[in-house]
Amino acid sequence: MEPWSCLISSEGGNGGTELWITREAGLTAETNMVEENNSKAGTPDGERLAVFTALKQILSPYKDLLAARIDKPGNCYLETRTAGLNGRRLFFAGAKIKKNYVSFYLTPLYMYPEIGYRISPSLRKSMQGQSCFNLKAIDKDCFDELSRLTEAAFQKVKNEHLL
Repeated sequence: MEPWSCLISSEGGNGGTELWITREAGLTAETNMVEENNSKAGTPDGERLAVFTALKQILSPYKDLLAARIDKPGNCYLETRTAGLNGRRLFFAGAKIKKNYVSFYLTPLYMYPEIGYRISPSLRKSMQGQSCFNLKAIDKDCFDELSRLTEAAFQKVKNEHLL
């Protein structure tokens, strides 16, 4: 198995972060997949684990500002702390390892489509529907763009007083 590494950088949330993902780091960060994910998705390979770890890093600046409804290996789900008009909390974003890819959900793209008007063609190829991205490999440009979209979505939800 050839070693590989990738630098993921983000300027959102708390002033900017950098994350180096290596095959070894990706494997150790998420090797203890929970039984429910293993039964549905099979044992994730190093590539999907690295993608999930990078997506989780994109969401990490918002963990203190939002509520983590689910935060376990292979599945991360953030929602607002306060209830909306229907009495339920608003799902903000999440990442989940699936059988052949990792899904990244960003619900404000559905609620406020203007946030996604300038999504690049390369990232748009990974879109499934209006607010889900299915990713199979790390692509620095796509992850940088997802980080910017997540920050824009957070600011929109904040400006709409939905946190």
